[in-house]
Amino acid sequence: METSHYESMCPGFYTFVPEMASLLHTCQLKNGIRLIHRPNQSDVAHFGLIVHTGTRDENPNEHGLAHFMEHMFFKGTTKRSAYQIISRLEDVGGEINAYTAKEETALHASFLKQDYFRAIELIQDIFLHSSFPEKEREKEAEVILSEIQGYDDSPSELIFDRAEELLFPNHSIGRNILGTEESLGRFRNGMLENFHAENYATDEIVLSSVGNLSFAEIKKTAEKYFGSIPQKSRTRKRFQPETVSAKRVVEKRNTYQKHCMMLGSAYALPDQKRLQLYLLNNILGGSGMNSRLNMALRERRGYSYSAESHYAPYTDTGAMMIYFSSDAEKFDLSMRVVRDEIRKLRTTLIADSRLKHARKQMMGQLAISHENNEHLMLSSGKSFLIFNRVDSLDTILKKLEEITVHGLRETANEILDPHLMNTLIFE
Repeated sequence: METSHYESMCPGFYTFVPEMASLLHTCQLKNGIRLIHRPNQSDVAHFGLIVHTGTRDENPNEHGLAHFMEHMFFKGTTKRSAYQIISRLEDVGGEINAYTAKEETALHASFLKQDYFRAIELIQDIFLHSSFPEKEREKEAEVILSEIQGYDDSPSELIFDRAEELLFPNHSIGRNILGTEESLGRFRNGMLENFHAENYATDEIVLSSVGNLSFAEIKKTAEKYFGSIPQKSRTRKRFQPETVSAKRVVEKRNTYQKHCMMLGSAYALPDQKRLQLYLLNNILGGSGMNSRLNMALRERRGYSYSAESHYAPYTDTGAMMIYFSSDAEKFDLSMRVVRDEIRKLRTTLIADSRLKHARKQMMGQLAISHENNEHLMLSSGKSFLIFNRVDSLDTILKKLEEITVHGLRETANEILDPHLMNTLIFE
């Protein structure tokens, strides 16, 4: 089972339809569940169920429940034991997995195309008929507790969770995905069932598929296994996080290195400037080794092994994060370099040639990530879930071409204002 931190870490949540958009097939079942299928010529197929429910939909007493449910999905249904769930696809060389994020949960599988119907039936059984056996709950809580302790032992991972708590205090979107030892201990009988009933709405479910099968066959199978689910809307409502004043927080962690996270609010998923910020983030501290932060801190000065930035958009808010770590004696110098790189983006126009290279780099990264058909299935499904569409490559290219150096500087001034950014330091 996976835990998704931030889409921008995964890779960035921006997806497209390779080649022709007409190759993508979509429909909606009578109960509101949507289906998206991308045919290909591979012997391996991928299928996922993505529901627009994540940890932000938890009540305060349910912290970690969405992730706990993801684990419990694999512990038994009304007709299968945990072993039978695991073996159903593994016996034919396939894989089944799941992930929990702040705003969605996914069950997904990879398998030979002839086992497509076996995979769909298994995911339907897990999603609709999980029994959440009592004898497995305490055992699985111990597994998750070990997962939590693993994060606590890794300051470079823990600081991301703590930073969002700082940015979104007293809001579920700011809480970590795994929960805590205390919150796990508060889970009682009926909580999983209630969370499932109140949050898993048919109009917020997407079935996503990539494989060498006809769309007619896929649609018929989806209707067979998911079409009879009664139409249902979500009963819980989401509330937008409030904007709070920036803070500087230092936590004693007794680590060899000092770790720093600077972060502030950013554009939400529907914002038209979202792609502009993705591009700016890529230039500043994205996955490329030639990002400004990596070049300034690591390559030129040797101050830091890790220097990166991340943009995490949600449906009604977003977070922009800048992270680095360094030895204590180089920390103040590193901080000065980071602030200088931010200042340059806010005051100096990027060269037209650099913007051109940044566009090419981003398109190359997107294209390479979409060579992975499992990733294509999940990212296309999420795009369809949020926007009810998946953009073509030509559409994204056109949007990238519309971004100007003046627009990037404007975005830098809106998002990277030092007076509006929180600072969290582990030392």
